[in-house]
Amino acid sequence: MKHARLNREKWINAGLTALRSDGPPALRAEPLARRLGTTKGSFYWHFADVPAFHDALLDHWKSRAFADVVALLEGQGNAATRLQDFGAHVLDDTTAPAIRSWAQEHKGAADALAQVDAERLTYMATLLLQLGLKNPDFARAAYGALIGMPMLPKSKRHDSANAYTALIDLVLALR
Repeated sequence: MKHARLNREKWINAGLTALRSDGPPALRAEPLARRLGTTKGSFYWHFADVPAFHDALLDHWKSRAFADVVALLEGQGNAATRLQDFGAHVLDDTTAPAIRSWAQEHKGAADALAQVDAERLTYMATLLLQLGLKNPDFARAAYGALIGMPMLPKSKRHDSANAYTALIDLVLALR
């Protein structure tokens, strides 16, 4: 049986996919090796142990989440446009809900999530401040809505992006 040559990034990407589809129990060497059609030896070649893999996976997700915020900070458009773009980026992060669930039982995931949430909240509060809304609770409420929207059932008439746009339009009407 010929095994594909894998690197750390492929293992991490497989871990993110497994986390999204099967939850935290899938983040072990054996199920990931089966998913990738290789042996556990390849896993241990790249990671000292499963906790080291978890750390690498969380670091990867955090750096992507932070890079998204930095890209948005450097983005074009006024604060209202960037606020809408920010919401779209958060809603597109299909890994965040899985990390959020994992964080209930895994301290490393909880710490990573807290860092990403703090960064995202700061960015959102900054944009709202630029729009004249000084109360940081607006950012917290809007971000909370973004976090919760993926948990709602999908419908043909409503989607999370439209709901977020309506919420931001309402918040901006308050200024």
